[in-house]
Amino acid sequence: MCRHFAWVGSSRTLHELFFAPAYGLPRQARTPRWQQAGLVNGDGFGAGWYPAGGAPAVFRTTVPIWEDSAFPLMAADIAAGCVVGAARGASPGMPIEEAANAPFTDGRHLLSLNGHLDVGLTAPLLEPGRAPESTCDSAFLAAVLWQRLEAGRPLAETVEDLLGDIAALDANACLNMLATDGVVVVATTWAETLCYRRHQDGVLVASEPHDDEDGWVTVPDRCLLVADASSVEVRPLAVRRVPRPAGETAVQHQ
Repeated sequence: MCRHFAWVGSSRTLHELFFAPAYGLPRQARTPRWQQAGLVNGDGFGAGWYPAGGAPAVFRTTVPIWEDSAFPLMAADIAAGCVVGAARGASPGMPIEEAANAPFTDGRHLLSLNGHLDVGLTAPLLEPGRAPESTCDSAFLAAVLWQRLEAGRPLAETVEDLLGDIAALDANACLNMLATDGVVVVATTWAETLCYRRHQDGVLVASEPHDDEDGWVTVPDRCLLVADASSVEVRPLAVRRVPRPAGETAVQHQ
């Protein structure tokens, strides 16, 4: 499984967002507290951010985030008003390569998946002639999302519809998606955890809290979150009713 987060608001350095929190992404990757599957996320990590007035920039590596010595130095010099971070725990059989790590980008959007899906079952969703940048499930998901966004539909609507289509084909999929266009952050809960905290200058959305301070709000399972720098909306996903796999219960944290 994976851990991810997104910040949208005033400009902050990557170091502030990744390394300053008491239980930020490096600790979550190594010893997650809320994660539903897997014990460690050591198959690499990535960061995506939006330079002022520019397309998103992406850094990805297969080095575990707690072992990387170069990124903390680089992170201190990079600041942005929208940042995505992700630490990867690869599903069995998936390749360990930079191209398999989130965040993925089409040059305008960023996407991370905390979960898994069966590419074989969901392959009909990808148009002929399109090729994901990796054979992993999250790269496949990104390729399908990019093709749908080309139609010009809103990001939240597109993410929500895509989740419904995948879940209808793969009842065992775990689909906590996190996507952004640099202004709006869209996240889903589908068999994994998510929370958010509002700050005076922005909103932080994350797989689990980055510290033990007050203010974190748990997002219920099977919900859609849409946030910008000053607001957060959470509502049940408007997708076709998909049965939960046998034995699965809704994720709940206080």
